[in-house]
Amino acid sequence: MKRFAGVLTRPTQAVILAGGRGTRMRPLTDTRPKTMIEFHGKPFLEYLVELLRDQGFERILLLLGYLPDVIRRHFGDGRRLGVHITYSVTDPDDLTVKRLQVAEPHLDPLFLLMYCDNYWPLQMDRLWEQYVAAPVQAMVTVYSNRDQYSRDSVSVDGNGYVRVFDRSRTSPGLSGVEISYALIQKPVIRNLRGKPDALFEEAAYTGLATAGGLRAHVTDHRYYSVGSLSRLPLTDTFFARRPTVLLDRDGVINRKPARAQYVRDRNEFEWLPGAKDALRHLASAGFQTIVVSNQAGVARGAMTEDALRQLHDWMRAEVAAAGGRVDAIYCCPHDWDAGCLCRKPKPGLLFQAQRDFSLDLTRTCFIGDDERDSEAAAAAGCAFVGVSSGVSLLDITRDMLDRAGGVLA
Repeated sequence: MKRFAGVLTRPTQAVILAGGRGTRMRPLTDTRPKTMIEFHGKPFLEYLVELLRDQGFERILLLLGYLPDVIRRHFGDGRRLGVHITYSVTDPDDLTVKRLQVAEPHLDPLFLLMYCDNYWPLQMDRLWEQYVAAPVQAMVTVYSNRDQYSRDSVSVDGNGYVRVFDRSRTSPGLSGVEISYALIQKPVIRNLRGKPDALFEEAAYTGLATAGGLRAHVTDHRYYSVGSLSRLPLTDTFFARRPTVLLDRDGVINRKPARAQYVRDRNEFEWLPGAKDALRHLASAGFQTIVVSNQAGVARGAMTEDALRQLHDWMRAEVAAAGGRVDAIYCCPHDWDAGCLCRKPKPGLLFQAQRDFSLDLTRTCFIGDDERDSEAAAAAGCAFVGVSSGVSLLDITRDMLDRAGGVLA
């Protein structure tokens, strides 16, 4: 396989394919490209531009075709949004290889390639760290698709290489969806000469995967899109960005029992000082509050799942009576060594909450009290704040709402 021969410099150019007619999105695309469909007063593409800017990209090249002036009038040179935007315009019916070939003189040696209809909360530091560990001709982002959100299109091996890319999605053993957010070396484009009437991902990724030149950055964080009308409600909820806090239970809301001991019912549940007040303040400020808790006592026979459910029903009622709200509770009932994906420090429960509530975990804080919580937050891309003997949930809540401009009631 070919590896990058030059000096590895983190890219500052992003290239967005935004030229298609968006026929599946009609009638919304009769007068605008699909990437200009608005959510909460901003077009989808503006959210992408802001994401790129916030992740350190300075220059954005938009590859346009259908109704290009709608996009150019809105974004201009990008100065308003703190980036430099340039354009390459080809025929609306040109396929993506042709668009990239026309733009080739303007491409950096290494750039980030994106589809205009997928939003995924990129954390470029993570993407870059993985890339520099073993730089190859291309590295794509792959949604793990454990929830069957879409149809699988790739097979990724245990070393993080895409071994099969199948745009038709018919090959056996596929697991994961390629969503772009791809680091591409410029020679990949040059190698496609003679194939202008092809889709880039099919023309480039199929062969690269076979040759061992395509790596995968695998993510469990759902992406959001304007690729189909049915996806728009979820995308709208995601971009509403309702403030949300994730909380561990034992040691954050109630007093933590000794190791290998469990809170089995309400009589053993002891509220920590200020916990109810904190939950009331969060509710008053419009925050969603979601509890994420390991409860191995179920698997170890200390309690039943029904008893745990009853305890949590009581806990939520007590919070509501105090003026607060717990919107959801996610528990791992498995034993310590079960090898499940949901027991912290693994982030499975956080990603489950992400999908159920259309959260952006990069904008969500997880409050816990031990190393497992911190590791789960890091794996999920969340900010983490720790409760300790000197810092309570109420202290953290007051600080959080003060910085957010919230009002304590």
